[in-house]
Order: sequence, then C-alpha cells, then structure tokens
Amino acid sequence: MSGQPREIVPVGAEEYAEIADRFSRLLATERDFLLLQGEAVLALEAAARGLGRPGSRVLNLVTGPYGAALGDWFRQAGASVDELVVPFDSAVGAEAVVEALGSGGHDLVSVVHAEAATGAVNPLAAIAAAARAAGALIFVDAVASVGAEPLEIDAWGLDLVVVSAQKALAGPTGASGVVVGPRAWQRLEDNPTAPRRSILSLLDWREAWLGSERRVLPLIPHHVETRLLGAALEAARREGIAAIIARHAAARDASRRGLRALGVEPWVADDRAAAAVATTVRLPANLSAPALLDALGRSGIRSTLASAPGPLAPRALRIGHSGLRARPEEVIAALAALAVGLRAVGIETDVGSAIEAALALEGGPH
Repeated sequence: MSGQPREIVPVGAEEYAEIADRFSRLLATERDFLLLQGEAVLALEAAARGLGRPGSRVLNLVTGPYGAALGDWFRQAGASVDELVVPFDSAVGAEAVVEALGSGGHDLVSVVHAEAATGAVNPLAAIAAAARAAGALIFVDAVASVGAEPLEIDAWGLDLVVVSAQKALAGPTGASGVVVGPRAWQRLEDNPTAPRRSILSLLDWREAWLGSERRVLPLIPHHVETRLLGAALEAARREGIAAIIARHAAARDASRRGLRALGVEPWVADDRAAAAVATTVRLPANLSAPALLDALGRSGIRSTLASAPGPLAPRALRIGHSGLRARPEEVIAALAALAVGLRAVGIETDVGSAIEAALALEGGPH
C-alpha cells in the first residue's frame, strides 16, 4: 500500500566492511581503519583517552577550540599535558614545535590539522617530522582537513588520525573513521587505563571487528547514516580526491580575494596558513557579528555566511565553503550577503569589485 513506511534492511558486516574500505582507499592508507558509529567528537575523545595515560607527557598544539578540547581529554586520562598555544588567528610554526620538543620527554604530539572554527591550517608534514625526530607519536584531528587539504597519512608517518566525511566530503555526521598505525596500537595496548567495554574503546573495536576478520559487528550500525556515508564516499571517488582538494583551495582563494576587495580582512591574515574548509571574516572593531547578522536577516538574504563558532562568535563571521558549497557561486553569494550587511550598518562597500576579484583566475594568494 502506498504511503506505508518501508522496512530498512540492516547494514550487515559485509556492507559495513565495504564502506570502510571506500574510506580507506580514498585516504590511500595501508593502515588499520575503523569506521565508528557517531559524530567525530566520539572518535576524537576515544583516541585521546586511549592514548593518554598516567606517566606520559603530551605536547598539545592549540590553534583553536578543538585543540583545547583534546588537551582536556588527555589530562582527564592522566597524562601530563604541555600546550603550545598560538593566537586563534594563526597556525603553529614548525620551528616552535621543534623548540618545544627540545626539552625532551614528550612521547606524543597532538594537533588539529585544519581549524574549521578559525580558518587556519597547521603545517602537518613538518610537525609530524618533528615529532618523529623527537621519538614521539603523532595524533591528528583531520576531521576538517580530509578532502580539503593534502593528507598523506602513511608518507608522513601519522600514527593515529581521526577523519570524517561531514565537512569537505559532503557526508553525514553519524559515522567517523580512525586510522591506526602500529605504534599507536602498541601504545593503546600498553595503557592500563585505556577504555575497555566502552563505546570509547578502540581496543574493543579491534578485537571484535578486526579480530573476527570483519565478520562480526560489535554494535548495530546507524543504517541510514552509514549508507549515506557510503554514497558520499562513492561520489568522492568519482570526482577524485585531488579534484575535491583543488575545488576547496579555489573557494578559499576566491573568498580571500573577495573579502579584501570589500575592504575587510580574513581572520587568518597569513595566506600560507589559510585553511581551505572555511574562511573566517574579521569584522571592523566597532561592529559585532550578531549585529551584522541581525541586519542581514532583516534584508531577507540567505547565504553560507554565518557566525563563527565558539569564542570567535562575537567578533567574526564565517564563509562555510566546504563540501558541495566549495563552488564559486556559493562564495559570491556569501560576499554579496556580507556587502549587504555592511551597508545596512552604514559601511559602504563595492560588491562589484569583490565579485570580480573572487572570480579572478590568476593572482590568488596561493
């Protein structure tokens, strides 16, 4: 009978493994890959609590609110955490990481590759090289960077990497991935306080899932979310990861050119430190982000322009050019909306120049 709900066929172990393999192939990694059920924050907390342990010393690089959260989880797991904090409009310099590691004793370096909240990207390859030279493991939050930035997991020797399709890969939020190398597995095994019999246990997943040669699922998957992930990964395979990264880089560069032509600056001033997943906008000192958004709301214009998350919310806006929004028309719509909002609060702008700059094929910042 029409109108009756259709029964959802459960995702079985074979289908689940095939979707996990799609993600692993997209990442071009030969390391173990776990597809977890839950938003990426679950995978991040699981990794931090498993890697953190009493007696260990972690160097946590804090370039935004997500890095700060990782440090909290490491401390809660009993680790001693030294934090290298930079202003939230900057990336951390590789030289600063080398200097911080020079004191010795760090056995783990933790870093957020791209900060979606601030629009900064950290030099991951150089940071990973510094960690390896110091004998430390490297743990990476790549949730916002995968699909937007080059991510060479195996070549750069990244020990544990958390990924998700929810941003640049235009996928769902209900599933995330963890890439685990041999050194990270050994550290998890050696940690007597690592979560066990818990949704946060990576070791439980390895025993139940990888240990059964992926024949036994340790839980009932979110059927719709898991299949949506599979569809997003198939779309990414067809487009090609290099093309997706290039599309995000073009959206970043167009946003930055357009903002400067409008007379405002990107939150991250250094073009070399600008992330491709989003561009955060620094507003004039006498203008609050909520006031501008209120003025824009009254105009009825809609775009990807929104308040920056977390502590930047009062002072900055964000152009969210990730996933399917990493396209010229989305950037232009956001720039036009920003111009309307600025004019509504008495700041004159030249939207034509901004659009012309955004569409320029040459002369971009990267």
